[in-house]
Amino acid sequence: MTGQRLEELLRPLAPQVLAALLRRYGQFDGCEDAVQEALLAASVQWPEEGVPDNPYGWLVTVATRRFTDWVRSDAARRRREDAELPATPPSMFVAAPADHPPAGEHDDTLTLLFLCCHPSLSPASQVALTLRAVGGLGTAEIAHAFLVPEATMAQRISRAKQAIRKAGGRFAPPPPGERADRLRAVLHVLYLMFNEGYTTSSGDALQRPDLTAEALRLTRLLHRLLPDEPEAAGLLALMLLTEARRDARTGDDGSLIPLAEQDRGRWDRGLIAEGVELVTATLARTRELGPFQLQAAIAAVHDEAPSADETDWPQILALYELLERVAPNPMVTLNKAVAVAMVRGARAGLEIVDGLKADGRMARHHRLHAVRAHLLERAGRPQEARDAFRIAARLATNLPEQRYLRLRAAAPASGED
Repeated sequence: MTGQRLEELLRPLAPQVLAALLRRYGQFDGCEDAVQEALLAASVQWPEEGVPDNPYGWLVTVATRRFTDWVRSDAARRRREDAELPATPPSMFVAAPADHPPAGEHDDTLTLLFLCCHPSLSPASQVALTLRAVGGLGTAEIAHAFLVPEATMAQRISRAKQAIRKAGGRFAPPPPGERADRLRAVLHVLYLMFNEGYTTSSGDALQRPDLTAEALRLTRLLHRLLPDEPEAAGLLALMLLTEARRDARTGDDGSLIPLAEQDRGRWDRGLIAEGVELVTATLARTRELGPFQLQAAIAAVHDEAPSADETDWPQILALYELLERVAPNPMVTLNKAVAVAMVRGARAGLEIVDGLKADGRMARHHRLHAVRAHLLERAGRPQEARDAFRIAARLATNLPEQRYLRLRAAAPASGED
């Protein structure tokens, strides 16, 4: 068995096994460590001995043994340290016989996602814990994805688990009154994960395909678990329609290629068809549109256009105006400014962009200055465009974006981006 084939087998099983242990014992730290040891044992033994008939049961059995060993060792240590330790350990330490894993393969991945997105955690910690517990990524992989030392990421994940425990988080579906908010948090985490992979926040590569692939896999899983949830369908469609363009976004040297200049023959038509079908069906049966559904609709208009010149910008503008009402934020307004410029002219778009400069967060974001530079170019103001491109390049933290913006600052084109 190849390493890739083994990983493809183990990765979807990891959250199911962790969920089985959490449902039984309730201890995040101990259960997660036990599952990691079981996965390591499988990666060593299965290539030599073959995959067992019931991989899930094998992993649960091994993880349960590891957890039981840890509980016994911990109990012995406590008895040595405290002679007054109660004779009966807490109920969460009572382990079922290791040779009898839970019957069936009940998939509690959704409950695990809700737990990893506990409101006591910051978005960064929610993403890290989701990648570790649900995605099955190792700490080193997650650290590499976010360009931080492994020790730093290990501490972040450990603190996240402790925060959940202190907040009284339990392995159970959230109460009905909290479900909607927790689901929004799950969707937001998956969205952040995908965006970080699609355009990395820093580093010498424009994108991390492994991170986008994992976000897409988890969102497919979420949609399968919640097939009637329109925003889960909308997020999946948005990812599919965005991922379809990935191969055309960079040149052979890794340089950035903007949307208008991409070779659309390199777009993945299979992903586009799947995404369009999904968002069309979702929009048809939804009365109140959510932000992910609207963003997916915008992506579909872009992807279905035969060329940049044939893009239906009036429709995109109408969708952005609706999105701005549903989920107002400065980045949506900035994107709308581009559509306004394409429909009503560069000056109209610049008015919106210049109005956003009063927002301190946006004034420090490279994309505001990059959009402004493009619109200044279209308005026939090349020197101002050069200056704006220089500011954008100075603020950008992703090297391919920096290089692209510096090239534009050196010789901005007079035509459309």
